[in-house]
Amino acid sequence: QMHLVESGGGLVQPGGSLRLSCVASGFILDYYAIGWFRQAPGKEREGISCINVRGGGTHYVDSAEGRFTISSDSAKNTVLLQMNSLKPEDTAVYFCAGSRYSCSWLEYDYHDWGQGTQVTVSS
Repeated sequence: QMHLVESGGGLVQPGGSLRLSCVASGFILDYYAIGWFRQAPGKEREGISCINVRGGGTHYVDSAEGRFTISSDSAKNTVLLQMNSLKPEDTAVYFCAGSRYSCSWLEYDYHDWGQGTQVTVSS
């Protein structure tokens, strides 16, 4: 089992930006895809972005499209999520997860999860 560690969360004002990192303890290309999920208070966890680390395809949900950018650096075993134009409704704990399948919004397709990083968007 590989460990994933997220970082980069914090408090930011509306309209601001954050860059989240997801670092794998091993060879990230052992996964086929890395997904970013988030869970807001009182809500279910939802997938927001995913990258097929072997093939390079990226996917976004509508709420992230045009504002968030996912990328990977296999040499550093890292996946990044650049988040711009942040809104209060983006406030949540953000998780990265690794899958040996192609990108999916289904949590059970992901085998390894990080512990999460808190993102708070507030003035």
